[in-house]
Amino acid sequence: MSFAPLVRLVTARRACVALVPLIAGCSSFQVPDSLDVVSKLNPYRIDIRQGNLVTQEMVGQLKAGMSREQVRFLLGTPMLADVFHPDRWDYVYFFKPGNKPEDTQQRRLIVYFEDDRLVSVGGDVVAAEEGEIQPPEQRTRTLDLSEVAAPDKKK
Repeated sequence: MSFAPLVRLVTARRACVALVPLIAGCSSFQVPDSLDVVSKLNPYRIDIRQGNLVTQEMVGQLKAGMSREQVRFLLGTPMLADVFHPDRWDYVYFFKPGNKPEDTQQRRLIVYFEDDRLVSVGGDVVAAEEGEIQPPEQRTRTLDLSEVAAPDKKK
């Protein structure tokens, strides 16, 4: 009778019993932060810009009595020109930075016409003071441009 197969079986069992603690020890191994490359990799996310960017300088150039064509030339094509409200144009701007979504910006400007002439402007983009540029405020207000004297017409 040969003991060779029995010796191989016992040796294999001892090897398995010896490997179990070694393999279990690998599961609790912590990679140092200096070697943890995966946590430092962030995918690139593009900035999302949608709509019409209307600046304070552009709003500052609006004058009561301007025609629709002049307003369109100054501000660009409106995002919304509603069929049910033909005397109102809406300019909306949305900006979401790719890597800082908490810095999302949204601006609105509403332009009102009467008899195809500019009457008032509302929204959260405020005209800058002369020589002073301010960051856009987060409040909404309406400016009545009818009080501003229209330019005198030469006869």
